[in-house]
Amino acid sequence: MPFQGLDYLELDSLYTEEEIMVRDSVRDFVEAEIVPIIEEHYQNATQPDNIAGKLADLGIFGIKTSPDYGGAGANYTTYGLAMQELERGDSGVRSFASVQNSLVMYPIEQYASEEVKKKWLPKMCKGEAIGCFGLTEPDHGSNPGGMLTNAKKIDGGYLLNGAKMWITNGSIADAAVVWAKLEGRITGFVVEKGMKGFTAPEMKNKHSLRASITSELVFEDVEIPEQNRLNIDGLRGPLSCLSQARFGIAYGALGAAMQMYDSSLSYSKSRIQFDKPIAGFQMVQEKLVWMLNEISKGQLLAWRVGRLFEEGKAKPEHISMAKRNNVKVALEAARKAREIHGANGILSEYPIMRHANNLESVYTYEGTHDIHTLILGADITGIQAFK
Repeated sequence: MPFQGLDYLELDSLYTEEEIMVRDSVRDFVEAEIVPIIEEHYQNATQPDNIAGKLADLGIFGIKTSPDYGGAGANYTTYGLAMQELERGDSGVRSFASVQNSLVMYPIEQYASEEVKKKWLPKMCKGEAIGCFGLTEPDHGSNPGGMLTNAKKIDGGYLLNGAKMWITNGSIADAAVVWAKLEGRITGFVVEKGMKGFTAPEMKNKHSLRASITSELVFEDVEIPEQNRLNIDGLRGPLSCLSQARFGIAYGALGAAMQMYDSSLSYSKSRIQFDKPIAGFQMVQEKLVWMLNEISKGQLLAWRVGRLFEEGKAKPEHISMAKRNNVKVALEAARKAREIHGANGILSEYPIMRHANNLESVYTYEGTHDIHTLILGADITGIQAFK
């Protein structure tokens, strides 16, 4: 039976007709194009065929980008609901779209020269160009300020050296938004595929996000033209991008949780033990109610942060709360769903283990659970616990 959604608190009344229309169109796409094939791609560690073109045709790329550059100019809530439905299909598919939108197109639109905007944004909206985002390094994840990648001013531009790691879309990207230190200050550059000294070897043997491409980025005396430098200095540049992406994750993780709840409810009604469906047992009902309860609270949290974004009131700490809570809920939902499915929960016939493995990465990337805890802790106490 096709997925009907999960709206126990009748939250659809909080959304506009346009927001619901976009959500439902992405939901239908996921049901028709992703759900039937994603397990095979996960097992084979391959990205779904022509996924970029299909997402572009759906209007996912550039969903928040200005129409001046070929985007839809939609609001944050619309973007969040789209990410929710994509991650219901698979975290790797949502990651692909999230990186393109929030980590590449957003900084280009906000900080790049008009020349760079016109060169890349229309192509990216159409899926004709793919982007990636280079911040994390082999030895600097939660502490991006310690990055070693550096840029040096030369005639007509900059010379870039260093390496980045855990980069979604890296080896297929046509352009990379890369953060480096220039005279001790962090700034961003648009590095283009084919620039001499720029390579992006793919990372293999993952147990998570297997239907998504993850790569390293290596820069060896890469010459970057002056116009490819972003007009932003300091950590606020990359962190502003991460705020966009973290919001999408807060909605996206709920999609994964919804899929596992839906599978668990259906399975528990059909699985017979001791002459009755296991849905009739108290312990199973407790797990189902926990999932319903926490997903519903997560929906309210994501909705509120989206509206704060649209009102210009969203703080990074609000986004940390939503990302932290909703990914944790989804990961715990995976465990409870696995218990409900019993031994069958490890089979590819059900989405449980795939979502569980994917969510282990989502729990860690773009700010680990612990880092978001400390961000919130510092905000409410006024005491910085990072150092």
